[in-house]
Amino acid sequence: MADTYDLIVLGSGPGGYVAAIRASQLGMKVAIVERERLGGICLNWGCIPTKALLRTSEIYHYMTHAADYGLKAENTGFDLTRIVERSRKVSGQLNAGVKGLMKKHKVAVHEGVGKLTGKGKLQVTQGDKTVDLQAKHIIVATGARARDLPFAKADGKRIWTYRHAMVPEEMPTKLLVIGSGAIGVEFASFYSDMGADVTIVEMLPRILPVEDEEVSAHMDKTLQKQGMKIMTGAGVEKLETGAKSVKATIKGKDGKSVTEEYSHVIVAIGIVPNTENIGLEDLGVKTDRGHIVTDGYSRTNVEGIYAIGDVTGPPWLAHKASHEGVVCVEAIAGEKPHPFETWNIPGCTYSRPQVASVGLTEAKAKEAGHKVKVGKFPFIGNGKAIALGEADGFIKTIFDEKTGELLGAHMIGAEVTELIQGYVAARQLETTEAELMETVFPHPTLSEMMHESVLGAYGRAIHI
Repeated sequence: MADTYDLIVLGSGPGGYVAAIRASQLGMKVAIVERERLGGICLNWGCIPTKALLRTSEIYHYMTHAADYGLKAENTGFDLTRIVERSRKVSGQLNAGVKGLMKKHKVAVHEGVGKLTGKGKLQVTQGDKTVDLQAKHIIVATGARARDLPFAKADGKRIWTYRHAMVPEEMPTKLLVIGSGAIGVEFASFYSDMGADVTIVEMLPRILPVEDEEVSAHMDKTLQKQGMKIMTGAGVEKLETGAKSVKATIKGKDGKSVTEEYSHVIVAIGIVPNTENIGLEDLGVKTDRGHIVTDGYSRTNVEGIYAIGDVTGPPWLAHKASHEGVVCVEAIAGEKPHPFETWNIPGCTYSRPQVASVGLTEAKAKEAGHKVKVGKFPFIGNGKAIALGEADGFIKTIFDEKTGELLGAHMIGAEVTELIQGYVAARQLETTEAELMETVFPHPTLSEMMHESVLGAYGRAIHI
C-alpha cells in the first residue's frame, strides 16, 4: 500500500521546503522527497555557503587594508581549511534548521531519488529499497545543476564548477573564470581578494550582461582596478589539463587566439534543469529546452502536476522559487492568490562591490516605449559611505516621465543588496516619484542615496 498525502513535494530547496511548510499551515498532509540534503543547492552549495566565503574575503580585504582606517594588522594570512570548514558549518547549521522546520510542521521527509510513476504517484528509491507515495497534488522542485563546457567537463581538480570552488583543497594562484554572471563574478571577487591572479572571460560584449549597462561598465572598471583581467566578446576554445595546471586557448574579440596557463578554471556558464529521469516524459509533462512549462500558479499541462523554482526557467533565484511555492500551494488550497509574475523580482550579486537591481534597465525601458526620467547618485556624495571607506558606486533610478511610475532601480556599491528591497516594496505598492520624494530617510545612512537618486531624476538632488 502506498503512503497517501494531500501533497508531495519533490525537492527540498528554497522552493520545495517553503511550499511544504505553507501547505502544512493550510491544513494539508504533506510529504517532501530529497535525494541529498534538505535545503537543496541554495542552502548547501549555493546562496548560503558562498556568502560565508565572501564574508571571509571581505574581512581579509579589510585586514590587508587596515592602514586605511588608522589600524595596524601585520603578518596577515589565512587558513584555507578553516575557511572552508566555517562555510560548511554555516551550511550545516541551516540544514539542521530546515530539518527542525519539517518536524515542527509535521512534514514527512522521505530520503532518496523520487520519480513520477503515474498520475498522483511517486516512487522513492534509496539503495535497494523503494517506497510508493501517492497524492492528488505533486510539486516538482528538483532545481538545476551547473552547465559543463561540451569539450572539457569539470574534474574537481583543475576545472571546477561552483560546487568544487566552494571546497577548494588548495588556493588558486592564477584563476580563469569562464562566465561573468552573478556566480562567476562572485567567485572571481572571492579568490581575487584572497590573493589569486584572476581573469574573467565573457562571450557577450560586457560582464554582468543582464544588468544595466552603466552598472556593467562600472563593475568592469572596478574589477580591473582591483587587478583582475577582463576579456569580453571572447570565448574559450580549448582546455588542456595537466597535473598542476590548465592550458586555456582563448579567442579574443579581435579574432585572435592565445594560449595561457592557469592553476585552476571555474566554469560558470549557466545551469541545466534537473528534469531527466523523473518520469515527466511518460506523463506527457510539457518542457521547453529542458525547463518545465507552467502558468502563473505553477500548474503544468498535466492535471495535479506542478513545478516551481529553477526547473521552470529564469530568473534562477532562490526567492523566486520560494514565492512560486507559496502561490502554488495557496492556489491548490483555494486561497485565490495573485498569479506569480517576474516583473518585480530583485537580483543581487554579492561581489566587491555588490550589485542589486529590480525592474527595467534604462535600455529596456526605452525599448518598451517609455519616455524616461533617470536619476543617478554617487556613493562619493554620501557621508555614511565616505565614513565607511566605501565611496565607490552609485544608485540609479528610472521613472516613466508621464506617470511617475518607478520602472527600475540599479545599484552598485557597498551593501546595495540590503538597500534594493526599498525599491522592490515601492514598486509592489505602485509608489510614484511623488511619494518617494516626500519620504523621510534617516541620516546618516546609505539609504539616503536612494532618496537622492529619486530627487536627481527630477532635477532636485541636494548633495551633488
